[in-house]
Amino acid sequence: MPSGRVVTYGTLAELAGFPRAARLVGQTLRKLPRDTQLPWHRVINAQGRISLPGPSAQRQLERLRNEGITPVKGKIDLKHYAWPKPGEL
Repeated sequence: MPSGRVVTYGTLAELAGFPRAARLVGQTLRKLPRDTQLPWHRVINAQGRISLPGPSAQRQLERLRNEGITPVKGKIDLKHYAWPKPGEL
């Protein structure tokens, strides 16, 4: 997924061949090593919000902002930042 874009847990599950397995995506991401190179911070919930608690949410928000993604009132505009957009795959 490109920098500056986000994907929902559900969309990522569907793209991986596991439709309706958004929770599995979350569980898998939670098990990643702290020094992973995967862009875990680009995965958000279907409402455009960060689902992580406490300091992890702050770290995710900081990484997203570094890529030019700025939430408004705690939500990321999925119409603007979502990946993939129609025709991108």
